[in-house]
Amino acid sequence: MQAAKITRRSFIARLAGAAVGASLLASRQALASLPAARSLAFEHTHTGEKLSLVYAVGGDYLPESLQSLNRFLRDHYSGEVGRIDPGLYDQLHQLQLLFGREAPFQVISAYRCPSTNERLRRNGAGGVASRSLHLEGRALDIRLPGVALADLRDAALSMRAGGVGYYAASNFVHIDTGRVRRW
Repeated sequence: MQAAKITRRSFIARLAGAAVGASLLASRQALASLPAARSLAFEHTHTGEKLSLVYAVGGDYLPESLQSLNRFLRDHYSGEVGRIDPGLYDQLHQLQLLFGREAPFQVISAYRCPSTNERLRRNGAGGVASRSLHLEGRALDIRLPGVALADLRDAALSMRAGGVGYYAASNFVHIDTGRVRRW
C-alpha cells in the first residue's frame, strides 16, 4: 500500500481547514461567554445524537444554530427536516433558568412530517393529533434529567407560553407554541 503523497497545496488546504475549525471553536466559546448568550443542550432518545450550542445572543437568533437545531430535531422516522419555531428554544431556556440546570434536554419527539404523523395515528400511538403542532415544528416532547416530570410540567404551565401535555405513563412532557392550554 502506497502512502498518500502530501503536496504543498494539500498541506496548505489541511492547515487552512484546521485553522477554520479552531476559529469556529473559539468563536463558539466566545459566544457562550457573552452575558446575553442563550444556550441549550440536547440528547435525542431515538437517534442517540447530542447537540450543545448557543442559539441566540440578546434578541438575535443565530441562523447557523437554528439550522443545526432544525436538523437535530428532524423527523427521526423519515429523516425529513422541518423548521422549528425558535419560541420553543426560549421556553426550554426559561425552564433551564427556573430549575437552575444546564443538563441536556432529552428529546422524544420534535418535527413530524405528515406521513409519519398519520402512520403514528393509524397505529394507535396515544396522543397523536391529526393537526399536531409537531407537523408545524411548534411542539417538542421532552424530559429533563434530574427533574421530576410533574415538576417539569408545572414549570412549563407557569410560563403560560403555549400548550403543555403531561404524559406520565410515557415519561415525557409536551410543550408547544400554540395557545395556552393543558392536558
